[in-house]
Amino acid sequence: MDSLRRSLSRRRPPARVEVTAHAKLNLSLAIGPRRADGFHDLVTVLQSISLADTLLAERTRSGFSLGVRFEPAGAGRASVVPRGADNLVVRAARLVHERLRLPGGARFQLVKRIPAAAGLGGGSADAAAAIAAVLALHGRRLPLNLRLALAAELGSDVPFALLGGTALGLGRGERLRRLRLARPFRALLVVPNWRISTSSAFRAIDKAKYGLTGWEAALRFAASLGQSQVTASRASRLGNTFQRVLGYRRRDFDTLSARMCAAGLLEPRLTGSGSGVFAILPERTSTPEVRGRFDGAGQVFMVRSIRGGLRLRRTQP
Repeated sequence: MDSLRRSLSRRRPPARVEVTAHAKLNLSLAIGPRRADGFHDLVTVLQSISLADTLLAERTRSGFSLGVRFEPAGAGRASVVPRGADNLVVRAARLVHERLRLPGGARFQLVKRIPAAAGLGGGSADAAAAIAAVLALHGRRLPLNLRLALAAELGSDVPFALLGGTALGLGRGERLRRLRLARPFRALLVVPNWRISTSSAFRAIDKAKYGLTGWEAALRFAASLGQSQVTASRASRLGNTFQRVLGYRRRDFDTLSARMCAAGLLEPRLTGSGSGVFAILPERTSTPEVRGRFDGAGQVFMVRSIRGGLRLRRTQP
């Protein structure tokens, strides 16, 4: 870690920063066999979208605190958002402070808009925002590879949340390769009132050996992306392995997908292990028209692809 500290360069630190932390979609997600370390290999195409949380941060003399506010008021309160030391924001801040031997602490205020436990990477985005915020508050710069290494210690999705844009994810999802999106796209995202247990879904995949089915094809798909530009349609061709193990939620997913298609949307997919479901808007399609045609329950968002995962700005205390 001494080499990590030497690689830092100092900047005049701001008193307070605001970080916009964007959600992600898994345009494709293929789960491979279980590894010796208990994780699964996977192939996924990740995309940052306009839906985002906001993290406000300021330095304190000691300790770490976190307040959480939901927008709109009350949205997501039924979802589990850890508080205190268990929240990824606090864990990320502590990790950066410990590794870089930074003085003092930080106070955070998190504005939650990304639904929790929906496959959108909201917690990971907040952790990436905390890494960026702490570095900025101390006027430190850290090379991308070292920031990604810190992020990987917090979770498989945190490195992409820090990198953002469009990327191919391998390994546990933490090994990233940037992709070029041929053109931006819009999508309708629905987070239904039901949720899916990620751990149960992985157990079902292992039991049915879905990780062995078509894995070579998934690796060939990853290799074919290369350095060429990709479209949302091409990136989604691999599908999502989790859709095979929905169990008693299969009917709910099929009903929601049918409503999306009836509204003129293309190829509904789970993102992550769900329960968020998205579908692409055809080009030259009116967003209000599609939204007006869609009939379905749950939280509904019109989102667009974006080029980055985080946006940081200095604010007045």
